[in-house]
Amino acid sequence: MVTTGLRPRRSAVLRLLVVAVALAGALIGALGGAAPASAHAALTGSTPAQGSVVDQAPEQVTLTFSEGVAMGDNSIRVLDPQGKRVDRGKLRNLCSDSIVKYGAGLPPGLRDGTYTVTWQAVSADSHPVAGAFTFSVGAPSKTAAAVPEQKVGGGLVGALYGVARYLAYAGFVLLVGGAAFVLACRPAAALVRSVQRLVVQGWALLAGTTVAMLLLRTPYTGSGDLADVFDLGGLQQVLITKPGAALISRLLLLAAAALFVAVLFGTYARLQEPAEEPAEDSGPGEAGEAAADGAEKAAQGAGPQAVTAAEQARQRKDLTFGLGIGGVIVAAGLAATWALAEHASTGLQPAVAMPVDVLHLLAVATWLGGLAALVVSLYWGPPVERTAVRRFSRIAFGSVVVLVVTGVYQSWRQVGSWRALTDTTYGWLLLLKAALVVVLVGIAWVSRRWTGRLAEVRTGQVQASAVQTAEARPAEDQASEAKASEVQASEADGAAEKDREAEKATVGASAAARAGNGVRTASGSAAGDKAPAEDTTTDGDTTADGAAAGDGETAGDEAPDPARAAQLARQQAALRTARTKRERDADPERLGLRRSVLAEAAVAVVVLVVTTVLTATEPARTEASVKATAGGQSATGNQPQVLTIPFDTGGPHGKGTARLDLDPGRSGSANALRLRISDPSGKAVDVPEVKVSFTQKDKKIGPLPVVPKHAGKGHWRANGVQLPVPGQWQLSLLVRTSDIDQVTEIKNVKIG
Repeated sequence: MVTTGLRPRRSAVLRLLVVAVALAGALIGALGGAAPASAHAALTGSTPAQGSVVDQAPEQVTLTFSEGVAMGDNSIRVLDPQGKRVDRGKLRNLCSDSIVKYGAGLPPGLRDGTYTVTWQAVSADSHPVAGAFTFSVGAPSKTAAAVPEQKVGGGLVGALYGVARYLAYAGFVLLVGGAAFVLACRPAAALVRSVQRLVVQGWALLAGTTVAMLLLRTPYTGSGDLADVFDLGGLQQVLITKPGAALISRLLLLAAAALFVAVLFGTYARLQEPAEEPAEDSGPGEAGEAAADGAEKAAQGAGPQAVTAAEQARQRKDLTFGLGIGGVIVAAGLAATWALAEHASTGLQPAVAMPVDVLHLLAVATWLGGLAALVVSLYWGPPVERTAVRRFSRIAFGSVVVLVVTGVYQSWRQVGSWRALTDTTYGWLLLLKAALVVVLVGIAWVSRRWTGRLAEVRTGQVQASAVQTAEARPAEDQASEAKASEVQASEADGAAEKDREAEKATVGASAAARAGNGVRTASGSAAGDKAPAEDTTTDGDTTADGAAAGDGETAGDEAPDPARAAQLARQQAALRTARTKRERDADPERLGLRRSVLAEAAVAVVVLVVTTVLTATEPARTEASVKATAGGQSATGNQPQVLTIPFDTGGPHGKGTARLDLDPGRSGSANALRLRISDPSGKAVDVPEVKVSFTQKDKKIGPLPVVPKHAGKGHWRANGVQLPVPGQWQLSLLVRTSDIDQVTEIKNVKIG
């Protein structure tokens, strides 16, 4: 049977993964673009309020937030109309009980005009939040204060930090899930080079992204300038914060994980190597494998004496138990570095939410990381035994159950209501993630059906094949492998013994020398029988060596050629690889399983992207609480209503402008109404009479009259203005400038 090799299927794998990555990139672009605006701690109030006009300069500016934040002395800045900072530069902590409030003191004697307040903080779940608003003293004025256009956590730094967060999740999944697959499902996979690469690359990816996130924290939560990654002072400040401590803890745990991986693919892998079998009991090719294993053990110097099978089994059991306990502790610690610094650490029931979040992350890693290990085992490794696939299927089912239970709790905690699922960005992302998980479970059900049809593969054969595939093969040897497989398929049954003799010489210089002489002798006999001319010209064929030995030289007359021995070793490795591929590709059930598992992995990539974006989005419950505080409006609607109404009574000096402020501008509470009348030049002027009324036509309420009291030249004020219901109200303003000249202007105002 002529093997088809890996190239066509590798192309299919790459095409599917490219599609998955492209879809993931589209999701990052579509969803991640709004991430900088997704503040997890929201501003729920301020004094003075946004856009308000106060008669006298306040003693301080205060900000109220929906949840805990970290702020410093430079977090709140107050700028005068010329853009000069005028606050005292010292943060005031005004928090009490569940109220999160901070302030900045102001000096006495501030001039009239418009002042700009800029603020920046880090929410309790490690995400930065910032904003700006204005208020006026006496009367509004022009302002030269510059407000940063780029949102905190945005720009290039925000994009890099977001990518690092996603890759950190991916590295955690590969590291934990791959190691769990080896220990719990398929110990022989410790010898498979592709699985080793997967786990080690997961560790390296998590370590590298953790260092990158640590360096990016300073510009990510501050200036947004990429050059600040080299700011050592900023790095010191990051290390004393909760996110910085979590990242440092993650690095320390990764050091322990490195030791775990070294033992897993060192001592533990050697204990999985098959015992040597006598040559006469071996099938074609197995004697050479046993010889290669023996040579490798000798080269590695494993142990002073060979242990018995019982002792080896006991060592495997003890080491598996130790690695299992240690691995669970390290994996739980790594998961806790996310739980302690993100959504679970703040909000409702954090003492329950953090352990639940750890379980959720471990279940995700066990399922998706094990799935990745199964993919590489099926595509780039020896045949996977049925028992291993069934073990993983059972573990994956248990992981899905844990995911559902913990996910329902997290959804209730972060969403809070059915309506929030469709009215908030977080809810939409959660629905998308749930749909993708349903698709993933559906594909897993198909994989489970393929698993039920699998024929068992002998464990010893799988272990021996795993030892062979653990040997490194350069990429340029792929052509030789294809040719060698064709030669192997075309050789007569009588040459099988000669092949086995050649296979014994794949490892070790002395073994290679013996193999070189033996192959030349055997090939010389074949050449003496007049082998076909096309065989003698085949590159790397043993018949060509026979032609060189046909002059009557004996096997021991000449010294071994190292180059020839290395060439023969590569040929025999290619033969073994070709045999493994033929055995694997000949099983249609395993072919179907490979395809369904690969589809699972592609969907898992997208699920991981959505999960990363979800963790960077404001929870729906937080958004709802902000709306409730604002009387049903969003955070941006939690501001006083400010109306500028031009008027013209038609008489002398009848033109002017009325500015009306309604604070806080919501129903069910006492609102303060402030009115200022100015002439066309902007100077405050008095008029004989002003009247204000509110009408709600939809509910047939009103008009509700308001009689403001004169509070100074051009200023009127009314307190305790009650508007019973939210919605669109009609405001009527009557201005009389003489005994006979008056006008009524009507404006619509939305009350929360």
